[in-house]
Amino acid sequence: MKRLLLLLVLLLTGTSAFGQQDVSEQTERKRRIEEEINFIDNQLKSITTKQKATTEQLTLIRKRVSNRKSLINDLDKRIAVINDQLTEKQRGINRLQKELDTLETYYNKLIYNTYKNRNTKVWFLYILSSQSIGQGYRRLSFLRSLAGEVSTQASKIREKQEELRKEREQLAEMKKEAQAAKAEREKEYRKLVEEEKKSKEDMKRLSKSEKQYRAELAAKKKEMDRLNREIQKMLKTTVAEQKKDNTKVDEALSGQFAQNRGKLPWPLKQGVITEHFGVHNHPVYTNLKLPDNPGVTFSTTKGADVFCVFDGEVRKVFVMPGYNQCVLVQHGAYFTLYCKLAKVGVKSGQKVSTGDKLGTLEADGNHSTLHFQLWNGTEKQDPERWLKR
Repeated sequence: MKRLLLLLVLLLTGTSAFGQQDVSEQTERKRRIEEEINFIDNQLKSITTKQKATTEQLTLIRKRVSNRKSLINDLDKRIAVINDQLTEKQRGINRLQKELDTLETYYNKLIYNTYKNRNTKVWFLYILSSQSIGQGYRRLSFLRSLAGEVSTQASKIREKQEELRKEREQLAEMKKEAQAAKAEREKEYRKLVEEEKKSKEDMKRLSKSEKQYRAELAAKKKEMDRLNREIQKMLKTTVAEQKKDNTKVDEALSGQFAQNRGKLPWPLKQGVITEHFGVHNHPVYTNLKLPDNPGVTFSTTKGADVFCVFDGEVRKVFVMPGYNQCVLVQHGAYFTLYCKLAKVGVKSGQKVSTGDKLGTLEADGNHSTLHFQLWNGTEKQDPERWLKR
């Protein structure tokens, strides 16, 4: 029995801990989403109205819409949980009320019987009429216990009344929380409707400029292909040179890097991903495929600092048309690439650590963009699978 009770306590404690952890995770997730929405709002204010920026503006608006939907979805889940808790709390209050009613009924009967037999002479004669000392003692004990029972029942009633009062206060607080969550949900939904309307307007406006955008896309594809060829050439050369010189790759560093998959810090303090890894269709011209992206592109504040995502060594600093200055860092068998820098604060062969500043981004109007790639040897990786979310 003791073991079963201990197990039950542990299970209840564990359930409570998991519940608290879940609430904490939801709160942190909500904070991150709201923070990113605020950042996107600021980015949209800084973007100019030229064609290139308008396309990015649409991407940011869509990202904001996606985040807003996530917030609403989380609020719906929260409201459902609160409603379940309200139902369970009301059931508990109903059970307490029944227990209190039963106690009061029993207490009233005790008081009534005690009142009917309130004459102390009757009680005295009841004890004296005992046939033995033992019987008399038992009768005396009964009368004492009767008085004690009246007192005990009164205490129990007061305890239940206090417990019921607290439960009703908690119920009132939960109702307020539910109303606040519903009000917040309605507010987020109104914003979502406005943002979706803005997205459709931008799509309609952009759809009239497909010819111009196709020309820009062709130029962008050439720039990206040139960068990809240069990176692949660098990586093949680096790997070949290390094999030729019998230079051993830092296996320990490679292992540490691999262990941090999904945990690597972002190369920026603030930013939002506007172009994802791989091949995607254009958000407006859905029949048009965008160039195969070997990395990701971030939209960030004007002239933002760029930071190294892990310990390593700078292999090369070079300039590429369309991507300005680029920094290639080796982390054992892995490589990271940072492009579109205006100023670089490191040089080839320099050792760098996680969080070290590599340089600052060039201005693109009133904001900046960072192109970031991650490679395992000569195999490109999806950076979003490696960076901390």
